[in-house]
Amino acid sequence: MNAVIYGNHALVVVANRLPAYRSEGSWSPSPGGLVSAVAPMVRESHGAWIGWGGTSEEEFEPFEFDGMSLVPVALGAEEHERYYEGFSNATLWPLYHDLVVPPQFHRSWWQTYRSTNARFAQAAVDSAAPGATVWIHDFHLQLVPEMIRAQRPDVRIGFFNHIPFPSETIFAQLPWRDSILRGLLGADVIGFQLASDVKNFRSAVSRYLDIDSGRLSNTVHAYPISIDTAAIHEVAEAEETQELARQMRVELGDPRTLIVGIDRLDYTKGILHRLRAYQELLEDGVLDPQDTTFVQVAEPSREGVESYQDLRDDVEQLVGNINGSFGALDGAAVHYFHHSYSFESTVALYLAADVLLVTSLRDGMNLVAKEYVAARHNNGTLVLSEFAGAAAELHDALLVNPHDIAGLKDAIRLGVEMPAAEAGKRMASMADVVERHDIHRWARTFLADLQPTAPTRELRTSESSNESSSAGHTKRIQYVHTAE
Repeated sequence: MNAVIYGNHALVVVANRLPAYRSEGSWSPSPGGLVSAVAPMVRESHGAWIGWGGTSEEEFEPFEFDGMSLVPVALGAEEHERYYEGFSNATLWPLYHDLVVPPQFHRSWWQTYRSTNARFAQAAVDSAAPGATVWIHDFHLQLVPEMIRAQRPDVRIGFFNHIPFPSETIFAQLPWRDSILRGLLGADVIGFQLASDVKNFRSAVSRYLDIDSGRLSNTVHAYPISIDTAAIHEVAEAEETQELARQMRVELGDPRTLIVGIDRLDYTKGILHRLRAYQELLEDGVLDPQDTTFVQVAEPSREGVESYQDLRDDVEQLVGNINGSFGALDGAAVHYFHHSYSFESTVALYLAADVLLVTSLRDGMNLVAKEYVAARHNNGTLVLSEFAGAAAELHDALLVNPHDIAGLKDAIRLGVEMPAAEAGKRMASMADVVERHDIHRWARTFLADLQPTAPTRELRTSESSNESSSAGHTKRIQYVHTAE
């Protein structure tokens, strides 16, 4: 039997992508809350981060970057297409988001997903020091915990799922459901966004693996992810950002009310629903295109997947119809931007917006809602889908069912007409919640719970607390609907 050769990293993070991207021959830090929260811990422990290098045209050797050891996993073009665009984003993504579009089941995709997970797992096995902590992220890598456990029983393994976990009846459709569950159960701690995800996972394990879900009480917990509030505040308070926000409003015709949506162009985000609601408000004469402007930023996403191509066509056609009916020579009723914005420009758009629309049909959390709250702090209005994970915490948003176009119209009208004092009170309350539960606290809590003798942590959300939150949702949703 061959001796195990241990690595020298006490903390190993495994994610689909590295925390850096390649541009013009050099590496730059990747934006995003996960990197800002986890990278400092990796640096402090002289740890390693394992992920894909972002291109199939080059292969990279492990290298040092920003105080971390980065371990690239090479994926060929066809391999990446089957593992990422195929199984991850055309099978798992729609399945885990309540079948918003039908998932596709292909055995060749599954085989590549499994072999790719094995490659990530082997990189972690080779990098981890004796007794190391390995933290695996997201639905792309659900087989990795069990694969690592098979070779390295000495390490502590954590897994966090950033998207929802589906109900037992929806998960039942996945032909490889047993393998996914066994893969996840290789972890010592499995984290989800909400208590409802925890409940769904335990139910699936009980039914399909015949394991008593009570045995998972110390293993599976909810850890609602958050944002880097300090970074948001720093950018939002900068004079350059505030001036950019003022310029944005001027360039948009200086409307009395600016309504904004900022999303990836994804069918789970409910972009068509909010556009239809806005169109009807214009048709009804409730909103006047002369003094109200709607900006929709739709960042390109998964453009190789057919359902995303179809969505782009549908969104652009509807935007064209609205502007054809309500636009004027001196301005459009909807300003639509299909490209990415810098972090600073995004925060400036938050500052410019009077009303932010988050109308997700299904969302693990939705950090745009939390970023808007942190940037505005004490003014502005948030219209938030009850199907976004953030609704469990942001009770003072105008919570809506985006499938209910009449209710969504009502919420938008309320957001536009809400008195400044009430809007400020609601926003301040939500900002306080986000401030107290930021991304750094989330990361510290999860890693603390991953220690062998970890006590119960405050950030864990119990099922009873989630149930009380749901009651709060019902009250707020009724407020929105009774105003019709």
